[in-house]
Amino acid sequence: MPVIDAADLPWSKFDGSPEIRRIMVKGIVKSNPTLARADTIVCNTFHAIESEVLALLPTAALAVGPLEAPRSTSASQLWPEDRACLVWLDAQPPGSVVYVAFGSFTVFDTARLQELADGLALTGRPFLWVVRPNFANGVDQGWLDKFRCRVGDTGLVVGWAPQQRVLSHPAVACFISHCGWNSTMEGVRHGVPFLCWPYFADQFLNQKYICDVWGTGLRIRANERGVFTKEEIRDKVNQLLADDTIRARALSLKRAACESITDGGSSHQDLLKLVNWK
Repeated sequence: MPVIDAADLPWSKFDGSPEIRRIMVKGIVKSNPTLARADTIVCNTFHAIESEVLALLPTAALAVGPLEAPRSTSASQLWPEDRACLVWLDAQPPGSVVYVAFGSFTVFDTARLQELADGLALTGRPFLWVVRPNFANGVDQGWLDKFRCRVGDTGLVVGWAPQQRVLSHPAVACFISHCGWNSTMEGVRHGVPFLCWPYFADQFLNQKYICDVWGTGLRIRANERGVFTKEEIRDKVNQLLADDTIRARALSLKRAACESITDGGSSHQDLLKLVNWK
């Protein structure tokens, strides 16, 4: 396990009053004894990337990941998926598209959104950007329409995307992500390098694994004023896509993930244990 900075602990990454943090810590302390009483713990991970962590759990864990929803279902989606983006991806060169998605809870202010938009435009690369309805405070449809006109066919902005299918598409080169665990596992499963921009809670620890342990991504860093600038976004995209070592590591983890879920793999065996649990 990596050395963890106290500032990256989940309860330190919630904006709000100290009381909110106290409530979160109390909830964790209260729920932790439940782990010791459980017969087993089912985890969306696999042994090749977290064997040391799994060994530390008080109860034997079953690692059955990386999990993926069937392509035919939309039951787990909070918003309608724009599947037209898959047609757009089909028209892009292999390994060219920057995919940008920040999950269900991340909220940007207007200034941060503008820097991200400008940074994507500055890359000069094709990009697919998911901007869900409540993603940014104070930004209306008019702003999005103007941005779409500005970038033309270079970029596509959608309200929600079929993420697993996007990440598995050969046109996708990298993933600008908030590092939520589901997104992290999906990126690992499909061998996509990450640009990490965490928002809260465990996402900062996930970033640490991506960048410092697995070596499959880079951090997007704020400047001395706390601003994530358009130049930083552009430069990190260019740096990531020029890094053959990161790409090779991402593909190596993809192979390990695929091996874990095939017949006889570690996750497949743990899933059979769960199905046959008595």
